[in-house]
Amino acid sequence: MTAPTATLPPGVPVSDHDANHARRWWILAVLGMAQLMVILDNTIVNIALPTAQHDLNFSNADRQWVVTGYSLAFGGLLLLGGRIGDIIGRKRALLIGLIGFALASALGGASLNFPMLVTARSIQGAFGALLAPSVLALLTTTFTDPAERGKAFAIYGGIAGAGGAIGLLLGGVLTSYASWRWTLFVNLVFAAIAASGSVLWLRNDKAADRDPLDIPGILLVTGGLFSLVYGFSHAETTAWKNPFTIAFLVLSVVLLAIFAYVESPRTYPLLPLHIVRNRTRGGSLLTMIFASMGVYGVFLFLTYYLQGALGFSPVKTGVAFLPLVVGLAGMAQVSNRVLLPRVGPKVIVPIGLLVAAVAMYLLHMIGLHSSYATDVLPYVTLLGVGFGLSLAPAFSTGTLGLRPHDAGVGSATLNAGQQVGGSIGTALLNTLAAGAATAYLVGKVASSANLKAAAVHSYTTAFSWSALVFLVGAIVAGLVLPRGNLGVLANSEGPVPSPLLDG
Repeated sequence: MTAPTATLPPGVPVSDHDANHARRWWILAVLGMAQLMVILDNTIVNIALPTAQHDLNFSNADRQWVVTGYSLAFGGLLLLGGRIGDIIGRKRALLIGLIGFALASALGGASLNFPMLVTARSIQGAFGALLAPSVLALLTTTFTDPAERGKAFAIYGGIAGAGGAIGLLLGGVLTSYASWRWTLFVNLVFAAIAASGSVLWLRNDKAADRDPLDIPGILLVTGGLFSLVYGFSHAETTAWKNPFTIAFLVLSVVLLAIFAYVESPRTYPLLPLHIVRNRTRGGSLLTMIFASMGVYGVFLFLTYYLQGALGFSPVKTGVAFLPLVVGLAGMAQVSNRVLLPRVGPKVIVPIGLLVAAVAMYLLHMIGLHSSYATDVLPYVTLLGVGFGLSLAPAFSTGTLGLRPHDAGVGSATLNAGQQVGGSIGTALLNTLAAGAATAYLVGKVASSANLKAAAVHSYTTAFSWSALVFLVGAIVAGLVLPRGNLGVLANSEGPVPSPLLDG
């Protein structure tokens, strides 16, 4: 198939571009498989945790570390992973990430005890931090034709947004009909397919960046992101007033503030600040943070509600999320291919977040005896539409206009926003839900009926706060994102004054 003419980003050798561009749709399939593996790992293991806990005999307090170990390594090392991909080449980084992630998954699936499982999950997170930025960077540099870029990013955004729901379904099936260990072993299949495709179709690209590593920047941002993710994870399992929670959150603010201060004058910064000072990319990053805060809450508490209140099995719970996946995937195609090129992100992204806010507000009215068909299904589908209008375009515009030199670290920044938003949302909504359940039971007998009612009240409280998060995100996106269609925005690489980004 003859590749259509495309506008090359500055600095892309014609031979390198043509080799990848000619195989671009096969490459998209490979990158989609790799991205799906990383995204669904956030939820697929969660479904299996109770069974794994019983099998390996670890406590409820320890159980959180199976999730936190992955999040800490993944979130803390993302910017470093993106920079390594720039230095050694994205194909090499992708292959190393896939192989490492697969081996760590095999180790986790074969775990004999709790320390072995947590170690495996942490190694998974570390290789995921190398893998995820390489996937998005390769997508950015492979699809340069505006029309094809919209189609490719619509597919990628749909996979990224729906991965959590797919993880719930696949986790339920594997746990119910095979073993909790297969929620980890299944990654060997994903990795084998993606690695084989990478070897077959990806060009052995040259390194995009030979600048020396910014060691102070690496230490500061890794320590800052690690402290931020750990602080919110610690708040989730203890309390916001806990001394360790406060200490880590304060430390994260200090380290990240120092990082932002010292990066500006550096000759070879880890994160060139023009990447996030550009209003299109900066606004997309903020969108990703707010959307991820709400998304993780949806998956977590709606899962609790479906299984705890409506009595759904893990498999039926996963199936119940499929309308969200369909709505997201369908609207991602419309938003990225039709709406985004014509009207730009300033119009559709805030509308998408507002749609998500409305859906969450309507979901917060469910009760103990609500029906899935009438009280959940319509709003879950509406939620998917909102995500398709906001999350999918954010992936495309979050890397818009990046030079190949910056593609890896720019992609890592967007992934970091997604990870940080998820950590904040999970901790914040868990705390608010727990407080709502406690307040509901004040002065009431702790009967079975009251306990179930308190649980449902905690879920609906989380949904109402999620609606508020999406609403705030819509306002921020509307203020920060610039006007113009993609053609105009792609040519405005320089930072544009913004009341929220440029002070």
